[in-house]
Amino acid sequence: MAYNIMLACMGGFSTSMLVKKMKEAAAAQGVDANINAVSETELDQYDDLDIIMLGPQVEYIYESLKKEYDIPVVVIDSLDYGTMNGEKVLKAALAILESK
Repeated sequence: MAYNIMLACMGGFSTSMLVKKMKEAAAAQGVDANINAVSETELDQYDDLDIIMLGPQVEYIYESLKKEYDIPVVVIDSLDYGTMNGEKVLKAALAILESK
């Protein structure tokens, strides 16, 4: 089963770079995951998501999304986000998904 991981930020641009790094890490680890990025305003266009990961710049929508979605919603660690550490962000997502 593939995990559906969605990253969201203001425009979806900075998270797109992180998605690339996460996909590379997933491939290297043999993890089956669909990882994408969108603007926070586009999240409602997607269903069948397993986790939503927010860029630190949109942390202010965390509480409302947590109430709206019946899946894990997390804010990406700002250091991992700033350094575009796809491996650590993927590891964080998988830890949450595998603990469900």
